Amino acid sequence: MPIIVRLDVMMARRKVRSNVLARAIGISETNLSLLKSGKVRGLRFATLDAICRYLDCAPADILEYVAEADASDHVAQKRLSTSG
Repeated sequence: MPIIVRLDVMMARRKVRSNVLARAIGISETNLSLLKSGKVRGLRFATLDAICRYLDCAPADILEYVAEADASDHVAQKRLSTSG
């Protein structure tokens, strides 16, 4: 998928833990984890709004469009970086 979720990066920059963010925006930790990993097929604008408000960021700080070929390279690199 050409949309890369960078929520974990923004959370690290803001020093916000998953359980704190999940509670603050009103979603389960499981759903937040799925969102952070990019394993969701959709995202409500209300949820995106709540995340951006809490983290004081813009949607572009969390979501990135990458061309299809670049997206597969990104997935391969992510697998390598998490396997070690």
